[in-house]
Amino acid sequence: MSCSLFEFCRLQEFKTVRDFLFRNEKSEPVEEKSQTEDNELSWDTSDWESAWEGGDNKEEESTSDKKVADDAGGQGEPWLQDCVVSLSPCADLLVVAREQKAAFLSAKWRTDDSGREEMTLGVSWTGTLSTEEGECVSSTICIPLASQKRSSTGRPDWTCVVVGFTSGYVRFYTESGVLLLAQLLHEDPVLRLKCRTYEIPRHPGVTEQHEELSILYPAAMVTIDGFSLFQSLRACRNQVARAAAAGNDVIQPPPLAYKKWGLQEMDTIVDHSSVGIMTLCVFDQMKNASILGGFNASVKGSPPAMSQYVTVGSGPYTGFYYAIEGSSQPLLSHVAMAVASKLTSALFSAASGWLGWNKNKNEEEAPQKQKPKVEPATPLSIRFGLPDSRRHGESICLSPCNTLAGVTDDFGRVTLLDLARGIAIRMWKGYRDAQLGWLQVPEERSERDLSPSASLPRRHALFLIIYAPRRGILEVWAMQQGPRVGAFTVGKHCRLLYAGYRLMGVNSVTSQGWQLHTQQVCLLDPITGALRTVNIPFHLALSDKKSERAKDMHLVKKLTTLLRSRDTELDILESEARSILLDIKHPAVKKQALESLLSNKNTPVSCLVNITRALDDTLKRQEPEEVDAGLLQLCSSQLKLLQLYTDIQQLHSATDVEESAENDSLEGIEEELSRVAPTLQRYAQFTPRPSVSFAQDSPDSPLPAQAFLSQLECTEDEEVKVIRRSETEWNQLGNFLFWSCLCGKSPLHKVCYTLQQAGISPQQLLSLLLSVWLHREKEVLQKPEENVRNLHRLLVALSNMKGAVEESWDPQSISPWWQQVRTTCVQSHNAAAALLAALVTHRAAKASITSRADSKFQSEWEAVSLELEQWVVCVRQLEDVLVLQTLLLVPPPPGATGGATVQCSIKTLLEGGTGGIADSVSKWVFRQDISPERLKEILQKRGNKEADDNVEQRDEEERHEKEKSQEDTDRTAELLLALCQRFPHSLSPDFLFAHCCWEYVVQWNKDPEEGQYLCWSVEHLKMVSSPHIQQGVCTMMWSTFIVKRFSAATFLMEKVGKAPKDRLCRRDVGMGDKAMTSFLGCCVQLLNILMEADSAVEEVSAPELSIEEAWSGAEGPASIAELALEQKGVHYPLVQHHCLLASLLHAAMTFSVKVKPFSLFDSKGKNAFFRDLTTIQLMPSGDMDPGLVSVRQEFLLRVLTGWVQAIDDPSSSTPLPSSGPRAEWWPSLCLELGSLLQVNPDILRRHLVCELYSQGLDLRAEEVMLEVEDKDVLGSQLLVLTGQRLSYSLLHSQNQTQAAMELLARLPPPSARG
Repeated sequence: MSCSLFEFCRLQEFKTVRDFLFRNEKSEPVEEKSQTEDNELSWDTSDWESAWEGGDNKEEESTSDKKVADDAGGQGEPWLQDCVVSLSPCADLLVVAREQKAAFLSAKWRTDDSGREEMTLGVSWTGTLSTEEGECVSSTICIPLASQKRSSTGRPDWTCVVVGFTSGYVRFYTESGVLLLAQLLHEDPVLRLKCRTYEIPRHPGVTEQHEELSILYPAAMVTIDGFSLFQSLRACRNQVARAAAAGNDVIQPPPLAYKKWGLQEMDTIVDHSSVGIMTLCVFDQMKNASILGGFNASVKGSPPAMSQYVTVGSGPYTGFYYAIEGSSQPLLSHVAMAVASKLTSALFSAASGWLGWNKNKNEEEAPQKQKPKVEPATPLSIRFGLPDSRRHGESICLSPCNTLAGVTDDFGRVTLLDLARGIAIRMWKGYRDAQLGWLQVPEERSERDLSPSASLPRRHALFLIIYAPRRGILEVWAMQQGPRVGAFTVGKHCRLLYAGYRLMGVNSVTSQGWQLHTQQVCLLDPITGALRTVNIPFHLALSDKKSERAKDMHLVKKLTTLLRSRDTELDILESEARSILLDIKHPAVKKQALESLLSNKNTPVSCLVNITRALDDTLKRQEPEEVDAGLLQLCSSQLKLLQLYTDIQQLHSATDVEESAENDSLEGIEEELSRVAPTLQRYAQFTPRPSVSFAQDSPDSPLPAQAFLSQLECTEDEEVKVIRRSETEWNQLGNFLFWSCLCGKSPLHKVCYTLQQAGISPQQLLSLLLSVWLHREKEVLQKPEENVRNLHRLLVALSNMKGAVEESWDPQSISPWWQQVRTTCVQSHNAAAALLAALVTHRAAKASITSRADSKFQSEWEAVSLELEQWVVCVRQLEDVLVLQTLLLVPPPPGATGGATVQCSIKTLLEGGTGGIADSVSKWVFRQDISPERLKEILQKRGNKEADDNVEQRDEEERHEKEKSQEDTDRTAELLLALCQRFPHSLSPDFLFAHCCWEYVVQWNKDPEEGQYLCWSVEHLKMVSSPHIQQGVCTMMWSTFIVKRFSAATFLMEKVGKAPKDRLCRRDVGMGDKAMTSFLGCCVQLLNILMEADSAVEEVSAPELSIEEAWSGAEGPASIAELALEQKGVHYPLVQHHCLLASLLHAAMTFSVKVKPFSLFDSKGKNAFFRDLTTIQLMPSGDMDPGLVSVRQEFLLRVLTGWVQAIDDPSSSTPLPSSGPRAEWWPSLCLELGSLLQVNPDILRRHLVCELYSQGLDLRAEEVMLEVEDKDVLGSQLLVLTGQRLSYSLLHSQNQTQAAMELLARLPPPSARG
């Protein structure tokens, strides 16, 4: 019930607006820029400021230093202070302009994360507004125009943006930046634009004000009649639409009527306010006549109507001007007579010199060279003012009631003016650079509906809003001499936006029933982009002596202070709180105080009961007509809930506990518990240990009475309804009601009886019971037999309540009561607790159905099977989920990727589709970092031997660390085998390998630097036995993840002509150079797998996919295997063509060979690349061009040379690795590529032999030489090589004898150069 700041809108893309407006700015201080750009509105006041206010100078300097420091942050730079900002009163359009540029932000609606609709302002138009050379935007306002349609009378139709320029032009735009009309009314810069719209008179004698737009110049003021402006803007907008439709650019705007006044006898004018038409009373008329006309002045009975204008500036500080309306003769002063004599030539003169728009450049140049004729201003002398030679006014803000105005000056003062009397009635100090606004708050109707004066007009309270940017504070002051009623700490760079007008085009007829809500004052924060408004209750304007509401609010504050104090004794607290509550008169405030008391956590329950009972007794003793029914209902309901809380608390603290009856044994569940006991033990071992938490968040902490009251409410039927808010609060309430019963510490039948008598429905109690059972799973598993027995007794007790199981329930249908338990278990992620609850409920449901059948003396086998079949399926599914969850809880080995443990339930698995189970296991395989070979080894055990259902528990503490690691590995394998046994179809090897392949390629796509992920994905794909699934998965991988990066790598290598550097690879392909080499190698393997699968598809029939019977209701996305079988067949030559390119790229990256990949192919080959592999493309055929074959041959020879150079020293006997540049298969790959590229393989073999001999690898050279066909050419090559080796041996011999030198001299030159 106090002032508050409410955020109703948030600006989007505000940084974009700043970047657009300051795009060409250099990095210079904002203060220096604003000093040069603020034309006539700012002066250098440092000379006299230091002398006049020496005491405040230190504070200002420190503030200025702090501001400069803040500006260095960039984000907190007060850039908005250098801009011209205006907001539509409907808050649907914001204009931000600076110099020649402007940005329009329009309202947009979006849905937030909670699903709630919220309004934002987004950029709708940006551009340049100035057309004259050197002109800048100096002022702007947004005027919403009322709609003329009957269905939306009084609602805004569109918003006109009026912009004033330093050249004197005033231009009118639409929300989309379309220029409607432009007018040069005066040749001086436009200082301020202000608007006045129609307001419904609140009292019969108030003068009805006309709409107008006022434009202030340094020495003149122009007022445009609102009705004329409204009609002209509508006509211009319609003509623009017609011209755009007809293609005509030239539009003749309609005429516009205005008045122009020359403001005299004031040195400087910086701001103004048009107060409106006023009429003097007879006394003021006679007083003015006596003062100005003397003793012989004549006075007539009808005083003239005058328009009042108030200006601020200097010499005088504030000036008051009055312009007499109409052509009647003035009666009071010579000033008025002088004005009246010149009105006939100036009033309502038609505007001249209209400019066109939307013309071509040649048509626009002519009007710019010749400015239109400007009408002279009618002089208007000042009537009086407030002289202050040192004070300079900066701004004036007119109140909504047109009787008060706030004025700011350069001394840091805010002055409140009484415009009717022309005097200053109040002044505030210490508000330098202040921004003002007004807020008018109507009285709430509900407070005066019962009063005799309810038919009178509603009272309005007026508040002045002052924003002090130097201090970063927003204050609210009650008028006229009222106190400060609110203060908010806000940013130092905000802007206070106050329009002071509403819709234009509304009159006394169209305003009937007008309910349009407009924002009076808005605070814009440029850092967060938030638009906030101030909410002020009406009662803050009332004094304590005249308002019972204010007295009551004072008592509420006193009660709040009392409740916050912790040193007060309980007796004193209870007595004072009771007296305060009884002293409050207003029912609404008394209800608020009672709610505040009941929500206080420090107040004990006994105190709450006594105070509430005292208030209830007081209300019951009053007359029924004087008692508020809502307050009485609140008291009685809260008393009932407090009594319930006390009874439950006493039952939990009771020492006598009920003994379990003989029929409460676990006779029907013992076998089931013994069967699932090993799985429950393994599951309990893997459940995560509790982390550090606060004591108040512990489930064992007692539930406060305040939390209990907040979650329950009494209905009109005297029943208690539980309100479900958050999951945590729901669990806390269930824990308070039932956990002691589940532990066997409370008499559960008495607890259930107390809850039933309170009127809580059995369905909500069942939901609370299941919630606490599932939430405290770890404690349940510590003593499963005892807890299961207590759960069974509670379920039976709740089932016997009235309204639980319907009496008319037909056993042949599903019971809603038992279905609620099944639904909860199906949705639960606590698999062990859900399974135990299902087993208990299955037994209870079976006993209930059997008793119903026996009571009817007949056998209904269909009823038994129909209900219990649902439980059989549910228990089977929960057992499967328990085994799966146990596997998923296995912690990853040290150094593995890890990640969050996936929580699964029946619902999530069913919604995951037929591949949901395999998908969960594949994610677990990724987290465990299990290699494809290890996974294949584990799955092979599945076919060799039967895995035991009951795995022995091993003692981990007595074994060594190595044995423990091996034991963990074996246990993980056994868990996976046990899970595969439960899901023989969903976790078949092909199914699992396909999902693992897809999971690894998805993880690789997230982080392409991890090339191992893609390699293991390909390895998993190799493990798939079905060629149909292989082919489909290959096709999906290629089209979804591979081809885009593969084409990027190809084009990058084509661009640079060699193996690209790491920086280029990261920029274009998204991975480093080493990762790109591995990626290209995986592409080769993937395409080879695809070719092999395509060849084997014809020989093998497609597999038939199935799913377990218990999980046949799965609905969701198809599995990877199903999607793979739906893929189309591929075009083998096209796949081979891409595989050839991938091999060439891989070789070029591995050995850093300079090549442009597309230079190795003809035009047909180039056009076939990166096409869909399922389409048939035109492939290269026939003999290739010899030049192209020569280029291919040169490339392969370089690859062979690179491989030979990469091999280690000849003396090394270690075998070559299976991958990398030293792999054994590179020569055979080059020979295979040579056959595909039409390169003579014998040339490649001869070159390889020579390179091997040259590197000293004679044994490898001899093996390759056996395959060479043209021995003669090889012999000549080896002869030269022999001479080179002989020359090398002679030159590097330690004994260089004369005979050796002579032998070297006899060698031919090619040999001697070796």
